[in-house]
Amino acid sequence: MSRLTTQRAEEIIRCLHGRTIVVWGDVMLDEFVWGDVTRISPEAPVPVVDIQRESVRLGGAANVLANL
Repeated sequence: MSRLTTQRAEEIIRCLHGRTIVVWGDVMLDEFVWGDVTRISPEAPVPVVDIQRESVRLGGAANVLANL
């Protein structure tokens, strides 16, 4: 199978102009958490994180739809 070139991608996009597109799939939310690991939990071998910030973004089919 050959790789998709930029030229071929642009050609496909031009062919889709004016057409109806259906996106079928699961709508999800992706949650991202940023922080610093302060220690390892004594109850389980998992990091304890001091959360600095969080964000939620569209995921799955919702991400595809948002980027059309």
